[in-house]
Amino acid sequence: RRRDRIGNPMSLDRHPQVSDWLGLQDGHLVIHTGKVDLGQRISTALAEIAHEELTVPHDRIVIAAVRTGRSPDEGMTSGSNSIEQSGTAIPLASATLRARAMQRAAERMGGQPGEWRLDAGAVHGPGSNRPIPLLDLLEEADLECPVDLQAEWMPPRRSPAAPPMRGLAEMVRGRYEFLHDMEWPGMLHARVVRPPHARAGLEELPGTVTADIEAQGIRVIRDGSFLAVAGPLEWPVVKAAERLGTACRWASGGGLPDGRIFDGLRQDNAIRLPVCNGEPGRDPVPPLPPGPHHAARYERPFTLHGSLAPSAGMARWNGERLEVTTHSQGIYVLRESIAGSLGLAKDQVELTYAPGSGCYGHNGADDAAFEAALVAMALPDRPVLLKWSREDEHCWEPFGPPQAVELAAWTDGRGRILRFSAEAISGTYRGRPRAGPGRAGPANLLANRFRRDSILPGPPKPNMGRQGGMHRNLDPAYAIPDTRFVKNLVVDLPHRTSALRCLGAAANVFAIESFMDEIAHAEGLDPLALRRAHLDDPRAVALLDSLEDVVQEFPSPGSMAGRGFAYARYKNAMARVAVCVDLSVSEDATVRLDRAVLVADAGRVIDLHGLKSQIEGGFLHGASWALHEEVAWNRDGILTRDWQSYPVLRFDNIPLMDVIVLDDPDTRSVGAGEAASGPAVAAIANALFDATGIRLRRLPFTADAIRHAAAR
Repeated sequence: RRRDRIGNPMSLDRHPQVSDWLGLQDGHLVIHTGKVDLGQRISTALAEIAHEELTVPHDRIVIAAVRTGRSPDEGMTSGSNSIEQSGTAIPLASATLRARAMQRAAERMGGQPGEWRLDAGAVHGPGSNRPIPLLDLLEEADLECPVDLQAEWMPPRRSPAAPPMRGLAEMVRGRYEFLHDMEWPGMLHARVVRPPHARAGLEELPGTVTADIEAQGIRVIRDGSFLAVAGPLEWPVVKAAERLGTACRWASGGGLPDGRIFDGLRQDNAIRLPVCNGEPGRDPVPPLPPGPHHAARYERPFTLHGSLAPSAGMARWNGERLEVTTHSQGIYVLRESIAGSLGLAKDQVELTYAPGSGCYGHNGADDAAFEAALVAMALPDRPVLLKWSREDEHCWEPFGPPQAVELAAWTDGRGRILRFSAEAISGTYRGRPRAGPGRAGPANLLANRFRRDSILPGPPKPNMGRQGGMHRNLDPAYAIPDTRFVKNLVVDLPHRTSALRCLGAAANVFAIESFMDEIAHAEGLDPLALRRAHLDDPRAVALLDSLEDVVQEFPSPGSMAGRGFAYARYKNAMARVAVCVDLSVSEDATVRLDRAVLVADAGRVIDLHGLKSQIEGGFLHGASWALHEEVAWNRDGILTRDWQSYPVLRFDNIPLMDVIVLDDPDTRSVGAGEAASGPAVAAIANALFDATGIRLRRLPFTADAIRHAAAR
């Protein structure tokens, strides 16, 4: 049972001591983690894990600030890995500590360790009605000891009471402090003055305007084409940045490349690699067999992260040490890239995580932190809070790359798929400032492209990791005898791209689950029956059975309304999610989401409310991609600069939602934060076909797109 519940021990390989994960301070148990809380409630879940192992009350458990040099280095908070990694290290560290506490109790009071029991944060022994507070015993324990990888976890509890969400009360009362709200003594506000687009550069900085701005007590900082202003009051700084940006003369650099982006997503324009068991190889790409019975191509455009608040960063430089506060997902990775950009040693740079806007991947957080550091280096001994504007975020964050997925299938005419081919064609999802040859980390920080000694990124390299990048979920969850998978990396896209929620899984699941629906309809089969016939995973079948049972209770959609299904297991190893969507289409081709039912299996449930929130949020994110989101530009710059030009799903189109969780406390917990988005897109596509008879294969499904398809 213990082995069934253990996740990914990678974090323990780097940080094997109990003290790396747990500490004691002022009568509280302190949890250290390298995973940051982006709103996904990971701090709530980790506190619940420690509570289950040690029974310490929640009000005596503290989550330490995530800070370089003190917190364990767990890489990125991404890929739905937090429960797999921190959620494995912390229970094992807690179980190790619990065993030591029991041993100490037996030594102090007599009896055998196995005769002592733990309840409500106290240790109870044989022949005594005087429990010993566990925290008292832990103070006597040596935390500088290795985590016991064989430590026995506490027996799993079925349907545990939902722990309180940490910080919720402060959010409700308006007292929660985000990075954007911070006020430090002597703090300066800063803004960056941006060129018209990414290929433009600063040609002339007008001296008269600069002198006038500085006469108002606002400093102008320039390093090549990187230009910023900083001052003690925020609004004058905002106005100064606008004035300076208008007065500057910018060289266009030839403008942004214009044209039809999907025309460039082709195999003959890409680095091609075969994929086997979710992992790319270097062997020759096998040819596509002739004569598929079914073939289709699906497309997804450039997309934004769509964070509700723009990015921000705080920095202070005292001449020897740089302190940065950031809402980055990867503080250790970012520290190395900032230090490398500024010629500092890593131990001269300290990064601390503070909550910011949710990021769903690599948005502007890393860049804002570095820009704050650049301004702080120019203005020593003054803390600098630098915020991006909404236009900054929409125009300058790394976009999610466009992706095309080409599928082919050969069937036996009796409802069995005999052969299946899938090719993903996309730009890179690897734009994070990670260390690598050629100063790859600094090269992926936006400001370094504009500084006097610029650092430009080299051509992207294919992600060779298992279930990584564009090939994530390229191989379907279905048992098909003969398969062929290929990834195609296009390296000359017109915009900077990087990680966006689900990476390639969103486009791949949209394509595969739409394709399964197409095959079912073409061959006169029930879509759920076709899926069941190709599943050899009993838990996946149970998921579809549960979904069908629930949906049967609802009336069938009427005229110009439809119902669509989809299923996927994220990375083919994490949470399973099955989705049903009911929607209706108005006379002007506007899509209304009426109802969504989602059934999820994430193994052992730790935080039920948190898990449901992640599934709901993932669905809504996928629905927004499906119906609205697409970056637009011309040679003069990005056109989608606000929420009007880049619309997202709004409250008036939130469907009635039912989330059903199949809890299995005897299995390990798996990541769920990115599991619902891909099936959400596919279920909407399939419901739209059911409602209209129109098969749309390019996102988003706007009213214009539906009308155009209907007119063909």
